[in-house]
Amino acid sequence: VQLQASGGGEVQAGDSLRLSCAASGQTFSSYAMGWFRQAPGKEREVVVVTSSSGDYTRFADSVKGRFTISRINAKNTVYLQMNSLKPEDTAVYFCAATKTFGQPPARESEYDYWGQGTQVTVSS
Repeated sequence: VQLQASGGGEVQAGDSLRLSCAASGQTFSSYAMGWFRQAPGKEREVVVVTSSSGDYTRFADSVKGRFTISRINAKNTVYLQMNSLKPEDTAVYFCAATKTFGQPPARESEYDYWGQGTQVTVSS
């Protein structure tokens, strides 16, 4: 599976952005998908993960109520809608995939495929 993330940019605090992650291959519906981020000088952390069917989702506490994730399996694409952005959301955002069903894993080490990352910068 090859992943291509897009949609990052520079915004003001309170603005919204939508990130997209397009996957290659014909078995996208077999993969749990996740969004992770890495801020300067910090370790990469999970933002949100969703199951292969989209029925199960797990959010980091820091983004609950502000971010949503959706996937359209017919388009091999997963989206991250980010609302009410804060300066602390500034990071490089990565999408990731792992072939599994049921509850999506939340640990970075459990994801086998990674996109190249897209920069999100939120200014105050």
